[in-house]
Amino acid sequence: MSFQLTLDIKAPAAQVFDFVADFTTMPRWYSAVRRVERVEGTHGLGTRYHVYRNLPGGPARNDVSITTYTAGDEVTFTSVSGPTPFTYRYLVRPSGDMTALVLEGTISASGLTGPAALLGPFAEKLFSGGMRDNLGTLKQILEAAPRHQRRIT
Repeated sequence: MSFQLTLDIKAPAAQVFDFVADFTTMPRWYSAVRRVERVEGTHGLGTRYHVYRNLPGGPARNDVSITTYTAGDEVTFTSVSGPTPFTYRYLVRPSGDMTALVLEGTISASGLTGPAALLGPFAEKLFSGGMRDNLGTLKQILEAAPRHQRRIT
């Protein structure tokens, strides 16, 4: 399943980029993500993470790598192993006093096992609604942060 979502955030573009480009922030705003460990790199191209999530089939781990990175503009996270293969490409676009955050992604339920595997197409549809909720949480966090704060940890 491929999708594109756009979110307008009342926060500086640099602040938005720094937050989404740091995959370790995901447990704060992405409901299925329980823990993220950076295992290689410092935030740029080639940085790798272990991502621990709760899926319909139970706990799962994906290994994720930054596959494109342009500071302040674009970052792509690609799962290189684990269930539900995905690619999330975040684009940050300043627009007046707002920042447009564009998420282009693909995700597949093909790695689900057991009874959850039968939910494949349905799970992908649920994902779209869940991702909108997650981005709403992301927006709340970024809009509540002090405007002068460039990096949120």
